Amino acid sequence: MYLEIVTPEATIFKGDVASVSVPGVNGDFEMLNNHAAIVSILKEGHVKITGNITLDDSNKTQFEQKGKAFWFAIDSGAIEMNANTIIILAD
Repeated sequence: MYLEIVTPEATIFKGDVASVSVPGVNGDFEMLNNHAAIVSILKEGHVKITGNITLDDSNKTQFEQKGKAFWFAIDSGAIEMNANTIIILAD
């Protein structure tokens, strides 16, 4: 599944991932390959991504690595998943 994380400043991540967990306004939820289409608003918390992930030197400082997962803090945002593509617009 393909993930793109976009902030007002830049696109900070683009690549294939195994799973994505996000802080939805109605509770945290996780998306795996072939998840149903979804659009949701995000609240303050952390986006967790797993998989065989390689970060560019330019964005490594924005992520925290815990084991095999990478975490990215957000204040709010929105997410759309459709056809195994996830786009996160994060503040």
